[in-house]
Amino acid sequence: MTNVIRTSSLFGIFLGLSASLAQANDWQVTDLMQLLSESKTGKAIFVEKKYISIIDRPIESSGELAFTAPDKLEKRTLKPKPEALILEGDKLTIDQPGKRHLTVGLQDHPEVAAFVESIRATLAGDRSALEKFYALELTGSAEQWQLVLTPRQERMLKIISRIRIGGAYADVKNIDFFQGDGDRSEMLIKKVVSQ
Repeated sequence: MTNVIRTSSLFGIFLGLSASLAQANDWQVTDLMQLLSESKTGKAIFVEKKYISIIDRPIESSGELAFTAPDKLEKRTLKPKPEALILEGDKLTIDQPGKRHLTVGLQDHPEVAAFVESIRATLAGDRSALEKFYALELTGSAEQWQLVLTPRQERMLKIISRIRIGGAYADVKNIDFFQGDGDRSEMLIKKVVSQ
């Protein structure tokens, strides 16, 4: 009788684990993109560390991020010095106090366009835009996921070897860029809840 109880208990545990694993395996890129596409606006604060091989310590910056679907993304660095990168449609504007205001068209800079789309298309949940430039690999679950983007074009791979984006549900929590030359940057993101 004891063996029957142990066997049925073990069987119950096995079924529970199998159900958990099946749920984890059911988490797909389509599910993530659906969740992300439901968020039309968002604001966050960021801390970014850049690790450059010729410098002993990482360079740290911080500021604010804002996204408005489908195609407006702002990165406003506040420290160590003010700078704004504003992406709207096909135009990227760089604004540094005391310097010339610069606007460039992404169609003239395909590598920059691919880099920018990694963030913008992820935030918008636009899988087709991502897959135009990257191979996608998703691991984890809705509660804690990681999306790795690997550039499809050889020219882009020389600049960025991969981009790793992590999050929970529809919140992006971190973005790590791994450059072709071995340098990298890590950005931690904390969503600002509107009141």
